[in-house]
Amino acid sequence: MPDRGGGPTGPRIRVGRPSRRVRTLLMTLGVLAVLAMAFVMFAGFWTDWLWYRSVAYSSVFTTTLWTKIGLFLVFGLLMAVAIGVNIWLAHRLRPPLSAMSLEQQSLDRYRMSVAPYKKWVLLAITALVGLIAGASASGQWRTWLMYVNGVPFGQKDPQFKLDVSFYAFDLPWYRFLLGFGFAAVVLSLIAAAVTHYLYGGLRVTSPGARATGAATGHLSVLLGIFVSLKAVAYWLDRYGLAVKSSDFKATDNWTGLRYVDANAYLPAKTILFCIAVICAVLFFATLWRRTWQLPVIGFGLMVLSAILIGGLYPAIVQKFQVQPNEQAKEAAFIQKNIDATRDAYDIDDAQVDDYSGKSTTTDAAKLRTSANEAASYRVMDPNVVSPAFQQLQQRRNYYQFPKTLDVDRYKGEDGKEQDTVIGLRELNLDGLPKRNWINDHFTYTHGYGAIAARGTTTGTNPAGSPDFTESGLPTTGELGEYEQRIYYGEKTEQYSIVGGPQKELDYEEDGEKTTSYKGDSGVSLSNAFNRAAYAVSMSEPQILYSGAIGEGSRILYNRTPKERVEAVAPWLTIDGDAYPAVVGKRIQWVVDAYTTTNGYPYASRTTLGDTTADSLTTNQRAVVAQQNQVNYIRNSVKATVDAYTGKVTLYEWDTEDPVLKTWRKAFPGTVKSRGDIPQDLRDHLRYPQDLFKVQRELLTRYHVEDPAQFYSGSDAWQVPDDPTNKEPGAVPPYYLSMKMPGQDTQKFSLTTTFTPRGRPNLGAFMAVDADAASKDYGTIRLLRVTTTVKGPGQVQSELNGNDDVAEFVRNLKGTDSDIEYGNLLTVPLDGGFLYIEPVYTRGGTQNYPLLRKVAASYGSKIVFENSLGEALNAVFGVEGSDTTEPEEPPGDTTEPPATGDAALKKAIADAQKAYTAGETALKEQDWEAYGKAQADLQKALERAAAAQPKGGGASDSEGATKPEGDDQGS
Repeated sequence: MPDRGGGPTGPRIRVGRPSRRVRTLLMTLGVLAVLAMAFVMFAGFWTDWLWYRSVAYSSVFTTTLWTKIGLFLVFGLLMAVAIGVNIWLAHRLRPPLSAMSLEQQSLDRYRMSVAPYKKWVLLAITALVGLIAGASASGQWRTWLMYVNGVPFGQKDPQFKLDVSFYAFDLPWYRFLLGFGFAAVVLSLIAAAVTHYLYGGLRVTSPGARATGAATGHLSVLLGIFVSLKAVAYWLDRYGLAVKSSDFKATDNWTGLRYVDANAYLPAKTILFCIAVICAVLFFATLWRRTWQLPVIGFGLMVLSAILIGGLYPAIVQKFQVQPNEQAKEAAFIQKNIDATRDAYDIDDAQVDDYSGKSTTTDAAKLRTSANEAASYRVMDPNVVSPAFQQLQQRRNYYQFPKTLDVDRYKGEDGKEQDTVIGLRELNLDGLPKRNWINDHFTYTHGYGAIAARGTTTGTNPAGSPDFTESGLPTTGELGEYEQRIYYGEKTEQYSIVGGPQKELDYEEDGEKTTSYKGDSGVSLSNAFNRAAYAVSMSEPQILYSGAIGEGSRILYNRTPKERVEAVAPWLTIDGDAYPAVVGKRIQWVVDAYTTTNGYPYASRTTLGDTTADSLTTNQRAVVAQQNQVNYIRNSVKATVDAYTGKVTLYEWDTEDPVLKTWRKAFPGTVKSRGDIPQDLRDHLRYPQDLFKVQRELLTRYHVEDPAQFYSGSDAWQVPDDPTNKEPGAVPPYYLSMKMPGQDTQKFSLTTTFTPRGRPNLGAFMAVDADAASKDYGTIRLLRVTTTVKGPGQVQSELNGNDDVAEFVRNLKGTDSDIEYGNLLTVPLDGGFLYIEPVYTRGGTQNYPLLRKVAASYGSKIVFENSLGEALNAVFGVEGSDTTEPEEPPGDTTEPPATGDAALKKAIADAQKAYTAGETALKEQDWEAYGKAQADLQKALERAAAAQPKGGGASDSEGATKPEGDDQGS
């Protein structure tokens, strides 16, 4: 019987060996810890699946998942088998242990320590390398899907006469297989050599043979496989020359063969392939000869040949054949590069026309009339007026507008389309009166309403403000009735939980209005398992137990349009600027998406992040695919994201793009046909900015199609810096309804300017038809300037030095206001170029920009006036013109002359209007507007006095000619 009296035996047993209860508890805790870790890892997978199912793109999730799993298993298993078999074979071929040298005696303790665990060590090593190889291979899911679903381009490269799809879809996969093969052979070679050394098959310091025959044969076969793969690499390198990047004087990021590639590297690769095949045969022959003498000699000759034939010989050809007459030698290859690049970036149909840049018309009235028809001059700059939207239409601090608004087309009250500046009133959590978990994620869940203003006119309250066509909270105006709640937007980055017992704040206007989400978006949190999964994935435990979550609760996340489109179509490159459109009584975010490849033979590469950067991308809008290098791009997909439901719809846009056809095969049913695009949506589709910026960057060189001229670079252009922005950066392209030479009507266009490389004058003007409903959509037109014309920077410099501008700036100093320049618009007009620039003031009593002046330049003349109409009149030297004026910003008093009673009545009306404007400005302490109103009043009174009949009569100066309150107004 044990000692129950507390003797030494009993306590030692209890301390050294835990009781059954303790052991059970520890085992339970261990199991729970393992389950908790497993659930944490599973939660991310489960929530991803729930999200993809909620947006009806579960096929994207499953296709991607199964492809990754398949690649992981196949290549992980292949690598594990390759390493495991070679270790097993090396162990099996070990020599019998006889009298051992000192070297083998020192290794004996390692053999003895490993011997009991050989199987486990083998399994551990193979499992480790298999996991690493499988994980690496799973990252190649895009390469595999493109390879297995590749569609022919229908175009062949000029050197090898292979379809472009071989370089875009097949060659990347072959290179991956080759790289995997090299890794497997090298790791197998290392593992086999270590095993042979550990078991005596290889000796370093022992006397006698350094390797047994079995070890020699085994390692020789592995080396033979390695050299065979090198032969394959040499053969693939031949085709790789067609997509090889190199430095070349003719252009940056040159891609494709040059003279030295075709006449030195290409034959060299073929010769090296043959040498590598022979060398591989010599290594395999050691299975019979049991000596490495010949294969080692062959391998040395292969290395020497690679140096001489693959390196020295091309250098000699380049030095002594190409450089003395490089232009002639490279001409044929430059032509191939030009043709391929223009085709790959879809600029091969760009229309390039010479344009003098100088007007030959001397009739000022005719020019003034032509100016009215040339463009709808957008004086509201979407890059400047966002603070005015914020100040006048924000309504609550928890709303915000984007820093850069968007330009679209909407029909006005007259039924005609007009350029419109539009922005959504999105949620801004930083402006909440109180921040807490409930407010952040349950109460404040959505923005409210689209705010729109005419692009060509200004409003009156205050003067120079945007002329709103849709405003208020809820909004009213020309957009009609639509669902105004914005649950998905560019600024909506936090998750929200809606539809449950907790009510949401809808908006505050004449009292607080609440709502509850009625859409079917998001993932249900009605069951405890989903809540637990999201509590883990969102790192928010309150999701699990909060009473604010109940029946009907749904969690909304991934709420920006860019995030949603990228998630459902991970094979697309997304444009940096999604824009909203009111379509079918809903707000739809329109997202342009691109298919790309960097495997188009001979087409020069570009880095999207660099070519799409401009003066606005620093802090106002995103840059597409920062480091993505491509040499083929198409705007193949137009996507929409419903601002209320978050529904994502992908529409085919480029019906001929083989890359899109390939991805549609890989992910069937995800992209709708082009014919399914509703007409009211098509009316708002436009040419994307990022594609335009990529194309304009390429056209700085590739507008030249003659190889000699291209090589010399004599006609190279550059995109000028934005002269209106203090920060360095390329001038952004501008959307503008305008008429190019040869066109009958204005077209909604995207425009930009070029300057000759290294010079400030205007080199060319580029416009693309940006209206997706137009039959000429996507047509690029280039006007090559043939005379010396002022460039944008020069026009801006002249404006800064203008006496009227200097006086205007001096007057602003007394009001603590600053001048802010808007977009410098360039419009071709009658052989010359008309520059229009709106000028805003900001500061003083109002901390947002108001349009105060308009600058215009044509030829050598530059003017600075109160309105667009006055600026156009002044720049063409037309005063009191009876030509039809463009729609004027309010406050413009330029009128055609009139006589008699009509003139008197008009003068009286203008005087009353000016007096009212002065009173409004006085109340708002807007001294600039007040001074202008007083000047207008004085002019109106003078016209009224001049129009009175001689000798008095009915027009007595103390009678009807004097507006009420004239003494005070004067």
